[in-house]
Amino acid sequence: MTPEIPRGVMLNAYPDSIGRHLADTVQMLKRPEFDNTFSLFYILPTFFNSDLDRGFSVIDYELNHELVSESDLVDLQALGIELKFDLVLNHLSVGSPQFQNMLQNGDASPYRDFFIDWNEFWQDYGEMGPEAYVIPDQECLDVLFMRKPGLPILKVRFPDGTDRPYWNTFYQEVNYQELVVEDLSEIESLSAPHVEEIIQIANTALAEEKPIADIDWGHHSTHASQVVEVIERKRQYLGQMDLNARSEKVWEFYDQTLARLRDYGATMVRLDAFAYLHKEPCKPNFFNKPGTWDYLDRLKDMAGKHGLTLLPEIHSEFGYGLHEEVACRGFPIYDFFFPGLLIDALDRGTSRNLLRWIGELLEKDIRTVNMLGCHDGIPVLDLRGKDILGLTREGLLSDEEIDATIERIMDRGGRVKNLYGPDGQKIAYYQVNATFFSALGEDERKLRLARAIQLFMPGIPQVWYLDLFAGANDYAAADQAGTAGHKEINRTTLSQEDIDQGLNRIIVQDQLRLLKLRNASEAFNGELEIGDTDDRHLDMTWTNGASTARLCADLLDFGFTVECSHGNGETSLLSFA
Repeated sequence: MTPEIPRGVMLNAYPDSIGRHLADTVQMLKRPEFDNTFSLFYILPTFFNSDLDRGFSVIDYELNHELVSESDLVDLQALGIELKFDLVLNHLSVGSPQFQNMLQNGDASPYRDFFIDWNEFWQDYGEMGPEAYVIPDQECLDVLFMRKPGLPILKVRFPDGTDRPYWNTFYQEVNYQELVVEDLSEIESLSAPHVEEIIQIANTALAEEKPIADIDWGHHSTHASQVVEVIERKRQYLGQMDLNARSEKVWEFYDQTLARLRDYGATMVRLDAFAYLHKEPCKPNFFNKPGTWDYLDRLKDMAGKHGLTLLPEIHSEFGYGLHEEVACRGFPIYDFFFPGLLIDALDRGTSRNLLRWIGELLEKDIRTVNMLGCHDGIPVLDLRGKDILGLTREGLLSDEEIDATIERIMDRGGRVKNLYGPDGQKIAYYQVNATFFSALGEDERKLRLARAIQLFMPGIPQVWYLDLFAGANDYAAADQAGTAGHKEINRTTLSQEDIDQGLNRIIVQDQLRLLKLRNASEAFNGELEIGDTDDRHLDMTWTNGASTARLCADLLDFGFTVECSHGNGETSLLSFA
């Protein structure tokens, strides 16, 4: 049986988004200002042991004791806050016990098939290239969806000295370590002076990032192959290695992990990168059907056994209709369309496009988790339409409206992430990165109305901690993080002093009033009705028996009222000019 989707408002943060530890966030939630504000908490995966991608390269699902303690979980339970975690379906870190075991034991490892050997996968669908990995046939390459330039492989050294390519959809890094005297002790007939000379040559070349094959060993060339072998054996990796869903060991791992997340206090689990999991030669590696459905059904059965609701993360253009397909299979979905639609509505003063989406949610009974900002970017491109087999499904925004929205966010200081083709060429923007507040031009009236509309939307409202405190773009953090640091623009760590100062701001106080209403009112467990207004206005009413909540908003001047009738006969009115 599928568990009911949890109710209430959901906080979203890293364990160290506030202060230095999860305990600091717990302390914030214990403050009287946060009484009855949140019922759920989506804690991002630095909660676990990880090494990359701000937690999404999981080493293992044990508690990261540098940031989290068992007492934090006890405190959250005492506050009545249920938890949501990530299960990163598609990959594990190179540093995971499973991958490390394979590197140490090679073909004798019980985890030999836990990951995807690229050459084995493609052996009948391509030709071996000069660098000892299979280059898939062109018709196979044409359907691959790439998240980075080049083929998605990482070559790793096995104990027998061979380099094996493994499927690596996302991040990878290979680091060569400096040689020390002890490294060359196994090479006979090398005198101490020669050892020092070789180490000097090798470490200079490594520091200059020269290809190993191009190192000039001079009069030490007779030992070159032995030294190179030592260098290669010492190489270290960072990366997110794709899991082989054909392996039953992988499914045992999923089941064990779901049980562990339940024990931490989870009622909901987000399936990160699930659409990349099912892979078949010469078929799309993103949302391959029907295999993806088979995997989701199997996961749903597992989760039901543990009393968990699954939330598949599906980033896809509206025109594909994948969100609807996932919803029709009985899953709630992330409402990735809402943030861009809301920015468009508030920037142009029209509810037309937003109401079209709300109508679809209600008509098709699509269950969602919605948000303004999140740990990732603003997915404006998800709003696009699509031509499929000669049929056109219009987007929620036109291409011109999407381009204009991206341009406005960029003019306000946003940054972009790109997608690449197999040839390494950029094919499209992927996300626009900015805080939601900055994406709105840092207009507090817009942010306040945006929050109110979010809270009246169908589904669970998820609140990014930085949005609650009207956080602006953090350019210093993004710059410091380098070329891949675009997301850090929206991940500023808040100190307790920041929290104290924030709670004195009217924009924060107003949001908290709205959040408390949404979290507590029984009206939001009922039905939503959209009033008939002109494009400039928005009229949304929730009704559940004697409890009602009504939002009347002006999208041009950003003023609005929230009127509530409670089941006990009491009424309340919030008005914001």
